[in-house]
Amino acid sequence: MPEGTGPQTDTGGGRRLQPLRPEQLDGEQRAVYDAITSGPRTSGPAYFPLTDEAGRLHGPFDAMLRSPRVGGALQDLGAALRYGSALPTRLREIVILAVAAAEDSAFERFAHEAVGRGAGLTEGELDALRIGGPLPAEDRVEAMTLRAARALLRDGDLDEATYAGLDAELGERGLFELTALVGYYRLLALQLRVFRVPVPEGA
Repeated sequence: MPEGTGPQTDTGGGRRLQPLRPEQLDGEQRAVYDAITSGPRTSGPAYFPLTDEAGRLHGPFDAMLRSPRVGGALQDLGAALRYGSALPTRLREIVILAVAAAEDSAFERFAHEAVGRGAGLTEGELDALRIGGPLPAEDRVEAMTLRAARALLRDGDLDEATYAGLDAELGERGLFELTALVGYYRLLALQLRVFRVPVPEGA
C-alpha cells in the first residue's frame, strides 16, 4: 500500500474493546500492566501519557492485557526494540514513522511524532515522513535506512544492493533489528486498526 493512501486505520468507528481499569485486572494481567507502567517507558521523557486519569492504558497496551502471556511477550519485544536496540533513536523513529505512514496509523503517528521530535526530527522531516517523501536534509545512512524500511513495507524484501549497503552501515545486528522494528510496528498498527483504538482525547 503506498504511504498515506490507506484507510485511517485506528480512528474509524467506535472502539471495540472497553479499556480495563487497574482494579479489574487479574494477577497475570496486573503483571503485564505493571511491566508497562513501571518499565523503561516511564524512565525517560513523557512524550505521551501511557494511561488516562483512571489508570486505563492508552494505545495498543490495553489490548495486550486480554492475553497476558502473548501480550506480555509483545510488550517485552517492544521495550527491547525501543530501549535495547543498536539503532540510534532518531533512525529508529524514522523507521517507525515510515510504518505509521504506510499503515496510516493515527495512534502510531501521534505517539512517535512526539518521540521523534524529542530525538531531533524537524517539522519538515515529520511532514516528509507523513506523505512518504524523502527527508529534506538527507543524512546518507538515514536515507538508505528509510528507503529500506519502505521497501520492506512494500515488497517484504530487500534487493542485494540495498542489503549490502545496509550491512556495511548497520551490520548484521542493525539489519536484524530493522526488520524486527518494521514487523513489530506493523503488527501494532494491525491491532490498533482491528480494535479501533483512538488517539487520546485532547491530543
